[in-house]
Amino acid sequence: MRVNKILVVDDEASVRHVLRKMLGDKYLVFEAADGQMALDIARQQQPDLIFMDIMMPKMDGYSVASELKSNQATKHIPVVMLTALNQDLNKKYAELIGTSGYITKPFRQQDLLDKIDQLAKSIKLNSRNHTH
Repeated sequence: MRVNKILVVDDEASVRHVLRKMLGDKYLVFEAADGQMALDIARQQQPDLIFMDIMMPKMDGYSVASELKSNQATKHIPVVMLTALNQDLNKKYAELIGTSGYITKPFRQQDLLDKIDQLAKSIKLNSRNHTH
């Protein structure tokens, strides 16, 4: 899989701005300020990857991820939680609902790029395994 489009979901404009600066040179970055907006953009744009905050207005990141994973049109999109919540319980719940990763704030640009590379490789391997 080639990652071209990334959706960044965070209610803090400063976090979205930092992510756009970190990723904007290599990827087409879409932004959503809340969970409902994230669902709308994910359905319309079909991003290759979503970085999502957990604590947001209207709909939290867990609810959005669950909704995306239960919808035929969006369930294939990897969702990586990007959050200040650094408890095992949060990580376990994120795994349970089908997310593809969990990165805690503060994060480094390299953390994001490593996760993108890892997901691209694992998806490529999975699709190769399913074709044989």
